[in-house]
Amino acid sequence: MNKVLVERDFQEKVSKQIRLASEGLDRYRIFTPFMFEDGDHLSIVMKRSNGKWFLTDEGHTYMHLTYDLDEKDLTTGTRQKIITNALSAFHIEDYGGELVLYIEDERYGDALFSFVQGLLKIADVTFLSRELVRSTFLEDFKALMVNTVPEDRLTFNWYDQVRDPQGNYTVDCHINGMPTPLFVFALNNDTATRDATIKLLQFERWGLRFHSIGIFENQEEINRKVLARFSDVFEKQFSSLSASDRIAAYIKSLLK
Repeated sequence: MNKVLVERDFQEKVSKQIRLASEGLDRYRIFTPFMFEDGDHLSIVMKRSNGKWFLTDEGHTYMHLTYDLDEKDLTTGTRQKIITNALSAFHIEDYGGELVLYIEDERYGDALFSFVQGLLKIADVTFLSRELVRSTFLEDFKALMVNTVPEDRLTFNWYDQVRDPQGNYTVDCHINGMPTPLFVFALNNDTATRDATIKLLQFERWGLRFHSIGIFENQEEINRKVLARFSDVFEKQFSSLSASDRIAAYIKSLLK
């Protein structure tokens, strides 16, 4: 490999600001002008192994994203879809968190162009709109339920077909199979929290027996009065999905 020619190919295909610096035998650091939102540059290294050159971020991209996101957020819901689609579109491989793109037919510039585009696309998960973030929360909530409870004991968007045939009082996740069923609610805003409170009060009027859990996207964003009324009727609440391990353990303790 000729360093001067490869650097020139990078500059022609990607950006004239790119520099290539040797960091030892068969290892080069690639300096680019491309950055994450907070101003940190992408971390890209070109190495050779088993006679093949490849580009790698050496795990930096995911590590950087976890500054603002929980690691579990990257493996579920909308964010996972964005990442998976980016990896597929730009032919990047994920080796336990290290992102790698092999350079074929000495097409160094083309490979770097694809690698940079893929990393930037993955970084887009930090730019999800509020609507998409809410969607991610609901998808992550559902994924947690599916991974915690046997499928035949789960019903999403459950309602009492006898007392409420129109489905006006739905439960986000109904867990059955024990003497007293469990009603689990996903709460991403004041409206959802207020509605969940009203639903539980209605269930009590109907004389239903149940346990209840409320899981917030971010409890700190809920209006204090709304939260106070909610706390009066719900048995258990969790401030966010970051406590997913504790949520799962608590639910499993009731599955008897």
